[in-house]
Amino acid sequence: MSTDTLEDQTLDAAWELSRSVALRPESFGALAYHFGNRRLIFLKRRELVEVVRGLGDAPDARTALRRAGVPAEQWASFAAALRGLADADVIRPRQPAAEQPAGEQGEPG
Repeated sequence: MSTDTLEDQTLDAAWELSRSVALRPESFGALAYHFGNRRLIFLKRRELVEVVRGLGDAPDARTALRRAGVPAEQWASFAAALRGLADADVIRPRQPAAEQPAGEQGEPG
């Protein structure tokens, strides 16, 4: 029986912004537009925007939260927000570079 909670699984995972999503800064946070499903999502906290932007450079979501200065007491609510963004395909689990298809590793194709 696993003792990992959904929150722990979310925070321990490596995430990245979906390649089909563009973030547009706004006074309240940002708009996330998904070019594939044409959904527009409001990120209503600047801290969440900073976390989402930092996910690709962090080994896991906990590190992205720490780097963005989010207090540990707020991590549960941020984990829930990240799960919602994952469900909407705004963020997605990041694959190790060795598992990514050729041309998606930042190398000239």
